[in-house]
Amino acid sequence: MLEQTGSATMGEWLKAAKQWARSVKRDVVALWIAAHDVRTPVVAKIVAGAIAAYALSPVDLIPDFVPVLGYLDDLIIVPIGILIAIRLIPAPLMSEFRDMAIERVQRPVSRAGLVAVVIIWLLAAALCIWLARDLLLR
Repeated sequence: MLEQTGSATMGEWLKAAKQWARSVKRDVVALWIAAHDVRTPVVAKIVAGAIAAYALSPVDLIPDFVPVLGYLDDLIIVPIGILIAIRLIPAPLMSEFRDMAIERVQRPVSRAGLVAVVIIWLLAAALCIWLARDLLLR
């Protein structure tokens, strides 16, 4: 009896998690559309564009293989950024962008997000090299 209850709860949880993941993917594409739409307020465009670029980037700022921190951006930072961006976009527009996102067959890829992440990593590497050099020369 307990096994059925546990598996039903796990099944419901898994179904809810899959639904949440689909809605996050849809909202990321909707934010990408919003960032390119002239009707979106400027601040909302900037936030939506930044979140969409990062979420659609083929490279993560914190690689997933890094224990705990690797999934931090996927599980906390991106969803919070999505919520903030959605609040900045008027509800009727966001609804329209979501409908457009559902109709899109192919998910966009953000080259700007890729470039931003690569630049951040290069700057971090340069800073580490500079600090190491400074420590070694003392």
